[in-house]
Amino acid sequence: MTAGHAQTTTVKGTVTDPNGTMLGVTVLVKGTNTGTLTNETGQYQITAKPTDTLVFSYMGYKTIERPIASQTTINLSLQEDATTLQEVILNAGYYSVKEKERTGSIAKITAKDIETQPIANVLATMQGRMTGVSITQETGSAGGGFNIRIRGTNSIRTEGNEPLYIVNGMPYASQSLGSTNLISGILPNANNPLNNINPADIESIEVLKDADATAIYGSRGANGVVLITTKKGKQGKTQFAAQASTSIGSITRKLDLLNTSQYLAMRKEAFANDGMETIPESAYDSNGTWDENRYTDWQKKLIGGTAIITNYQGTISGGSSQTQYLISGTIRKETTVYPGENKYKRGVVNASINHTSENNKFNLQFSSNYSADKNTLPGVDLTKYAYTLAPNAPELYQEDGALNWENGTFDNPLGFLNGKYQTNTNNLISNLQISYKLLPGLELKSNFGYTDTRMVEVRTIPTTVYNPFDVITNDMATLYLNNSNRQSWIMEPQLNWNKEWNKIKVNVLLGTTFQNNLSQQLVQSGSGFTSNALINNMAAAADRSILNHQEIVYKYNAFFGRMNLNWEDKYILNLTGRRDGSSRFGPGNRFANFGAMGAAWIFSNEAMFKNQDYIVSFGKIRASIGTSGNDQIGDYQFLDTYNVTSNNYQGIIGLEPARLFNPDFGWETNKKIEVAIELGLWNDNVFLTTAYFSNRSSNQLVGVPLPATTGFPSIQENFDATVQNTGLEIDIRTVNLKGSNFKWVTTLNFTQPKNELIEFKNLEASTYANALVIGQPLNIIKLYNLTGINPETGVYEFQDVDNDGQIAAPNDRQVIGNLNPDWFGGLGNQINYKNWELDVLFQFVKQQGRNFSYFFPVPGSFSNQPVEILHHGAENGATAASQLYTSGTNPDAVQAFSRYTDSNASLSDASFVRLKSISLSYNLSSNWTRSFSGRIYLQGQNLLTFTKYRGADPENQTSGYLPPLRQWTIGLQFNL
Repeated sequence: MTAGHAQTTTVKGTVTDPNGTMLGVTVLVKGTNTGTLTNETGQYQITAKPTDTLVFSYMGYKTIERPIASQTTINLSLQEDATTLQEVILNAGYYSVKEKERTGSIAKITAKDIETQPIANVLATMQGRMTGVSITQETGSAGGGFNIRIRGTNSIRTEGNEPLYIVNGMPYASQSLGSTNLISGILPNANNPLNNINPADIESIEVLKDADATAIYGSRGANGVVLITTKKGKQGKTQFAAQASTSIGSITRKLDLLNTSQYLAMRKEAFANDGMETIPESAYDSNGTWDENRYTDWQKKLIGGTAIITNYQGTISGGSSQTQYLISGTIRKETTVYPGENKYKRGVVNASINHTSENNKFNLQFSSNYSADKNTLPGVDLTKYAYTLAPNAPELYQEDGALNWENGTFDNPLGFLNGKYQTNTNNLISNLQISYKLLPGLELKSNFGYTDTRMVEVRTIPTTVYNPFDVITNDMATLYLNNSNRQSWIMEPQLNWNKEWNKIKVNVLLGTTFQNNLSQQLVQSGSGFTSNALINNMAAAADRSILNHQEIVYKYNAFFGRMNLNWEDKYILNLTGRRDGSSRFGPGNRFANFGAMGAAWIFSNEAMFKNQDYIVSFGKIRASIGTSGNDQIGDYQFLDTYNVTSNNYQGIIGLEPARLFNPDFGWETNKKIEVAIELGLWNDNVFLTTAYFSNRSSNQLVGVPLPATTGFPSIQENFDATVQNTGLEIDIRTVNLKGSNFKWVTTLNFTQPKNELIEFKNLEASTYANALVIGQPLNIIKLYNLTGINPETGVYEFQDVDNDGQIAAPNDRQVIGNLNPDWFGGLGNQINYKNWELDVLFQFVKQQGRNFSYFFPVPGSFSNQPVEILHHGAENGATAASQLYTSGTNPDAVQAFSRYTDSNASLSDASFVRLKSISLSYNLSSNWTRSFSGRIYLQGQNLLTFTKYRGADPENQTSGYLPPLRQWTIGLQFNL
């Protein structure tokens, strides 16, 4: 770099990014070789002419040009560039690899993607952004979880399909410490432990999908690996950053339900159909007990509130070239859309320190993340009552503010608010990595990790939740209490050797893993409290019982290795292997071997491409093949085990056998194959990745049925069953427009998966005979075939498949309903204009799902209904949405409706396109002040949903739990 010419001026300034000042940014005078680099505080000084233009560039960031004119100070903030993919470093777990050199399938999102979404769970950040990764939100209630599948469902066992989560090198258990005894009617599944990880602390998330990427994790990588890396300190002066935001949330859509006149007409017609000349005394909605002119929108009353979410974060970071540090604290508070005082609170502290010795031989990296959250929800999810309460039901409150029970005729749903569901969770994730360079190219490294998760879960059901006009006894007041904890440690010594000759680069990694996991749980229930004031004290219960008391130890040991060969940056071969040992198998089957081979040809580095001006700026063909395993079967499955009985015989508590001894079952095995091509066109302004994968999971671990005379329903064994997942994945990124002040980038990801059970020996004789079909996906339902409405009786009719003159399961339930998505993906656009930035993400899914017919009671009963049922009865012919109405006393109609809910009529199109997230931000230029930068932003989540789904929400497809919320967020971020 040379000095400036005559008739020049000195220009200086500071370069920052959203995390603070930047060291090493190149500042060039455009069209010359004159340039400099920013120092540790992000400052630079350069000599140039007033007519010159300065070019600011840094690897992985957008290049910015600034005309000098009369300016002597130019400060600016650089933003990450989504199009510099080839040099981006990917975290592959035990090693890192450049995007252009990877042989495996790895998807990545960064903090830049995460910060555009106002979410609380890390899995929400990935929705619609990654090929092969299907994620659905189970509920809109705070603390609820997400369901994730990476390239399909591999195991017949539902619990055997979770991916492996790695946080800063430490395995993180996704299994909840919650108890299903406490969550019934509140959350679809036990409390999700991933809620303990703060999305704002995450630097990047990588998902490993194929054999080449996952085989090094052996048995734990069969269902994919999710690598979460938290933020670290950067070199530069001490920086303080703060962020504050406020969000409002509401349900995304409401069901179109009957109004009062429609509802009462339905009820009276039902009574007439049932031959009832006098309306029953218990039909308070129709016999004049309740006001027949009253109308209440119960969706608005019970789930139509506004959730208020506040989030505050402060961060201090900085350091020298040898030592960098970061410490941040976050507080999040969230209310619900339900009535009452229900809150979710979370506090998180994230800290890291990195140190390198002066001779660059010794390196230490330490990170720690501690979170504490408290979640209080009503004793029951009120969503079901919002849909089914009669529209003329009475007021919720009396004039004096007390709950209104309407003289005992109204079971007020707000009574459930007197009960509560509360969790207190404390979670620690810590990791220490130490490395030392023994010789040039030879490094000894060891990774140490520790996690500690503790949960106290409480559910109270006081007598005040019940109608006070009913007979209430002290036995009805109940307390459920769950105390659980889990501690896990891991140690992984590793040896890494790198060597480069003229044309070839070799990397060899050898390591071993020692892991121990201890889980403890005590679930108790108590009843018979003399006063509701004592309901939180288990000692005050007259009757107490232990629902579950267990201590589980899981041990894991492995040896692993990797060899990577790179010839002339054109031909790459990657070999990985692992020998796993798990305490979940018998002594003779605890160890198994897994491995993979990946290869890549970077054909754009061939002479014919490099020496000529081709459209193709980057091209690579890669393929992989290998195996991984699965030990997600629970612990002690191979042993004779016993349960403590709940019976007391002459003061003695006994034992009962729970499981038969079987040390012979072994690992499930997943064989994976992938072929992919990556193309960069016109200087990577168009980048395309297309991949085809085929995974076969065999040696399935299932319960094999036993004769009743054994006293056991089944025994755990490996079965001759094979599940196959195939699919096509397409990623496209285009730079549509690019100028000095304007840039528009579009991303599209598309996945077309196919899941199939291709083999299951003696399926007809197994306990899965009525749930699975060879040649069909695992996630299916067998349904009756609705043929119409009988013109004489007015009730539903169904196909008699076996022609035996009766409609009965399982023989007549032969219609296959596929609940897997046909395809899914996301479309994103990022537009930058000067200091403005707009990010928009649409998520789309093509699928079928259960509609409202499956969730609502029989039309005509004491329950509101969707307006579709107005088109009913035989007079409407084949197009009728409902059979004749019945109040519930017509046995033929009730039975026909029961079959209807399990027929193909209850399955319909649940496809949707959703405006998943939108973010508009304005970067506050440091031109205002040399020490200040930041941004103001407005964000939205789940804003619009385009769907024909006949239900509340096409994503979670239920009327019993709150659908995902629509959120608006406004926030401010600044750096000092």
